[in-house]
Amino acid sequence: MLRKAFASVVCMALGLVLASSEVYAQDAAGKDAKKETAPEAKPPEAKPAAEPEQPPAGGSHQVQLRGLEQRVNELKERIFRSKARLNLLKETVLHGVIAGSRALIVHKNEMGSSFRLIKLVYAIDGAQIYAKADDSGALDEKREFEIFNGSIVPGNHTISVQMIFRGHGYGIFSYLKGYKFTVRSSHTFTAGEGRQTGITVKAYEKGNITTELKDRPAVKFDVNLFASGGAPAGKGGGK
Repeated sequence: MLRKAFASVVCMALGLVLASSEVYAQDAAGKDAKKETAPEAKPPEAKPAAEPEQPPAGGSHQVQLRGLEQRVNELKERIFRSKARLNLLKETVLHGVIAGSRALIVHKNEMGSSFRLIKLVYAIDGAQIYAKADDSGALDEKREFEIFNGSIVPGNHTISVQMIFRGHGYGIFSYLKGYKFTVRSSHTFTAGEGRQTGITVKAYEKGNITTELKDRPAVKFDVNLFASGGAPAGKGGGK
């Protein structure tokens, strides 16, 4: 009995070993088949680097020429504008000289002894041409002198003047030294081409002995026109 049982166990063990070996062999064969049938993976092929496109040589030259032409045109325009401004400036500045237009302004003090001129200011078209202040009496002693003598642009101009007087007196009239009298006046004249305009500005006392001192100082403009040769051409009026 024992021998039969042992033989049975041995047979069963051999059967299990054979079955296991067959299964192992089948698995190994399947793996080998898979290895044979699976395609080999190829590495990705490197694409050749794209070469940069070169612009055509002719197009590049045309772009450069257009840019150069534009800069030249801009420079021409700037030169043209500068030339126009210079011509205008030359015409404005030199027109008075070429046409021979001149102005002569003379100050004349005809005030009486009760007034002493201590300040004098002249201007043409708002631009000051003469200014002096002197309380010593030297300005008052210059009874007539030239203020302006030079070229001027033809056309209308305005001359303005300011005079300040101090009262002057002796004895019972010494109180006048404490008073100041200011006179302002202006006059518009026309400077003609090829002519000289002479203007005499007179300070004088208006009224009579009954007129108060504060109302006496006044200014008058005498205008005379002269031809280019200096011959009188007529009066231009005044006040």
